[in-house]
Amino acid sequence: MLSTSIRLQLEPGERVTLQPVSWQRFEEVLAELGDRRLPRIAYANETLEIMAPLPEHERSKVLIADLVKLLLKVQKQKWEPLGSTTFKREEMLAGIEPDDCFYIQNYQAVIGKNRIDLAIDPPPDLAIETDVTSKTELSAYQALGVPELWIYAKGTLKINVLENGEYQEVSVSPTFSSFDVINLIPQFMQRAKIVGVSQALEEFEEFIRA
Repeated sequence: MLSTSIRLQLEPGERVTLQPVSWQRFEEVLAELGDRRLPRIAYANETLEIMAPLPEHERSKVLIADLVKLLLKVQKQKWEPLGSTTFKREEMLAGIEPDDCFYIQNYQAVIGKNRIDLAIDPPPDLAIETDVTSKTELSAYQALGVPELWIYAKGTLKINVLENGEYQEVSVSPTFSSFDVINLIPQFMQRAKIVGVSQALEEFEEFIRA
C-alpha cells in the first residue's frame, strides 16, 4: 500500500519506482497526490514512477515550450498547449504526465476542454520531456499513441516518432520538417544561459524568420 509519505519525502531530482501496481491503485495514487502537485507520474506495465523535478528541469521545459510556440507561430500553425496534463487510458493500462505537450494537427479536438479522455480524444501530437526518460515513461507514451516525443537531456535533443507502435529515433521532426530543430533547440537552450531567456527567444525568432 502506497502512502503519501513517499511523496512528502521526495527530494528534487529523486525518483521512486513501485511495482506491481494495479490500475485501481494507480487511480488511488493520483487522487491522493491531487491535481496541484510537484511530483510527476508515469505508469505502464504495472510499474509506477513518481518523480520530483529539479529547478533547472522546470526552467528547461518552459524554454523549450516557448521555442516550440515560436516555431508554430512562424509556420502559422494553430495549436492548443496542454502542459503537464495527466493522460491515461485504462484499456492500455498506461498513464503519463509530460513536461509539456501540444495538440497541433488535432488542436480543434481539445479546444475548451479541461479534461482529456483518451477513450474518445486523441493523444497530444507532440510531447516534450526534459530529462533522461525511463523505460516506463517510453512505454506509457507508446501505449497512449503519442505520435512525436522529444527528449532533451544533457544538451542534446532526441526526436522519437511512433512507427508501428514503437518509437524510432529520427533526425527530422515531422512537425517542423523545414527546420533543423535537432540542432537549433540545443543551440538556443545554451544561448539562453549566456544572454538570458528573453534575448535568446528574440534571437531564435529572428533566425527562423530569416
